[in-house]
Amino acid sequence: MISEIRSQLAEHRALFSLIEEKLTPGIAQMAAMAIECFRSGGKLLIMGNGGSAADSQHFAAEIVSRFRLERPALPAIALSTDTSILTAIGNDYGFEAAFRRQVEALATPGDLVIGISTSGNSPNVEQALQRARERGCRTIGLLGRDGGTIGPQCDLALVIPSNDTPRIQEGHITIIHIVCDLIEQGIFAAG
Repeated sequence: MISEIRSQLAEHRALFSLIEEKLTPGIAQMAAMAIECFRSGGKLLIMGNGGSAADSQHFAAEIVSRFRLERPALPAIALSTDTSILTAIGNDYGFEAAFRRQVEALATPGDLVIGISTSGNSPNVEQALQRARERGCRTIGLLGRDGGTIGPQCDLALVIPSNDTPRIQEGHITIIHIVCDLIEQGIFAAG
């Protein structure tokens, strides 16, 4: 058991070295895109399935409530939180439309729409990002593996260089925390 724990922690450290090496500029770009969105009066729409749905909710909560700084609330919505909307869309249009319909209802030009998918191949996330671009929104993907089919739908795709879902999710939540911190520093602590 101890050797397995050490092995998993070693995998985590090795992956985070790769994330630092390969994704640092993209993480900075993601934060800059969010800051620009908020400064121009836009909002974040965030989505994902399963653990990525939980990450979407976590991200939105840090933005609306606070991360580290006492500051005014910022607008962010996790599209995975309303069971009535999700089940109505799923029943009427199919699960692949679950996020696309919400983007149709909520997204306005200048918003930033963020899709989280460990596989990079979630059809409902892909369709929503396509619709977001059609509506004049910028798009970001927090993805895994090779970025899948979602990567090309994104203005910025941050792909965790791993095929292991738990490690990908660890990378995603760390990026989310870094971006939340950079947003607060960039908007409320500058100067």
